[in-house]
Amino acid sequence: MIDISPSVMQFLLAFVVAAPLLGAVAALLPAPPGLKGKSPEQAVLRHGVTVTGVILAAAVALALGFDHDAPARFQATTDISWIPALDVRIHLGVDGISLPLLLMTALLFFLCALYSYFKFPEGPSPKAFVALLLVLESGTLATFAVLDLLLFFLAFETVLIPMYFLIARWGGAQRQAAAWKFILYTLLGSVVMLLGLLLIGLNSGTFDMVALASDNGRELTHTTQLLAVLAIGIGLAVKTPMWPLHSWLPDAHTAAPTVGSVLLAGVLLKMGTYGFVRILLPVTPDGMATFAPYLGAFAAVGIVYGSLACLSLARKGNKGDLKRLIAYSSVGHMGFVLLGIASMTPTGVNGALFANIAHGLITGLLFFLVGALKDRYGTADLDTLAGATGAALYGRAPRLGAFLAFAAVASLGLPGLAGFWGEMLALFGAFEPARGLSRPAFLTYMAFGAFGTLLTAAYLLIVVRRVCMGDPAARPEHPSGGAALELADIQRHEFAAWTPLVALTVLAGLWPAVLLGLTDPAVQKLLAGGNA
Repeated sequence: MIDISPSVMQFLLAFVVAAPLLGAVAALLPAPPGLKGKSPEQAVLRHGVTVTGVILAAAVALALGFDHDAPARFQATTDISWIPALDVRIHLGVDGISLPLLLMTALLFFLCALYSYFKFPEGPSPKAFVALLLVLESGTLATFAVLDLLLFFLAFETVLIPMYFLIARWGGAQRQAAAWKFILYTLLGSVVMLLGLLLIGLNSGTFDMVALASDNGRELTHTTQLLAVLAIGIGLAVKTPMWPLHSWLPDAHTAAPTVGSVLLAGVLLKMGTYGFVRILLPVTPDGMATFAPYLGAFAAVGIVYGSLACLSLARKGNKGDLKRLIAYSSVGHMGFVLLGIASMTPTGVNGALFANIAHGLITGLLFFLVGALKDRYGTADLDTLAGATGAALYGRAPRLGAFLAFAAVASLGLPGLAGFWGEMLALFGAFEPARGLSRPAFLTYMAFGAFGTLLTAAYLLIVVRRVCMGDPAARPEHPSGGAALELADIQRHEFAAWTPLVALTVLAGLWPAVLLGLTDPAVQKLLAGGNA
């Protein structure tokens, strides 16, 4: 910890939230003549890297100034009255739950901007691309920083339009249909969620999330809590995505550009699970206790369903798209997050928060790698990549093959890497759920989750075998026809964008206390109704 004054901490958090919007406006303006470089397009892409880099630096400074001896306390807080009639306030703050998500979000946006500078997706002008990327960053960062229900909803909705256009304008095949499916599902879920947020705010007399968490639902009747959990839970479950509300996700990931897929999996899905932890667990505990067994059941089915879908896509002859396969794997991995939350125990919720971060790092890396693979081979179709001789990455591009194998074993939960701890803690939480929850039911969910881990290992190892192994001496033609492929190994910009994710995956796996030391005190206080 570095001693930084409270006023500077306040400024840093406000800057992290607001700076992307200012950067988005600046991206649409003409570049000054001295900054254009070789072309205006390169100038605006460089602007995106600069702005996201400055925001990442501010987020790191915020983390360094954070009091790690008191992670359960909201820090860097700003509290200004905005709409007095409804007691809506511009209330910002971070604690041990939101700080890791804020840091991961800032990091992934910087890496995506850096990657796009060297490998811009096919589509319209970079001006709009960079502006949309920065608006998207502002919405996601604000979601993890705001402490007012209506501000949370506004931030939650801010991300929809930028992601829609990133898919629809810079995506691949079927991008229009996938973009429409994404926005219709998430928008309809958000409308239902708004009703639940208004129900809480109007019945309790405040929209302040800190006050509501401290009250712990005492001002809300049991019926009000049930209705609020149902309404808000549906909206959050769509964004997570929870089975069976997940069907927009595979299409969106398959059509999205590489950076769109990275951000969708690494950041946007976390907004849903964060809402469960930040709002429903402390504000409507009785309602959550009623619905927790059902949430656990959906989570357990999602774990097995996502793994079986991936296993089917990985089989020879099924024309499985690798991006689609990783999207379905997210349904399974986020099932573990939901299972940990449903247990309503410190162990389970800590596991859910850890799995959130692990999934963002590992799946973000996987989408980067599959995007690079598609750039080189012209396809992400697993049957085409495997072919008669296999993509043979170990022989043709050994560093790329090594990165892909690393990401795969991290995703399957190998001990010593980040993917292991979150899923294990979620299963432990299901083994001993909170008092009042049916232990036999949660033991069944735990068994489903354990079975899902076996299926996960099976399909990821099949993918590694089919893509990485083969005869490197054979020189297959490009899938679209033409001369034999000359496959490039990892480029410098790819190495720069991917290495931080690899390093953090190893760090979190070998030293989980770095993350758990932040989340556990905050989770203990949250589950105790703000009285711990």
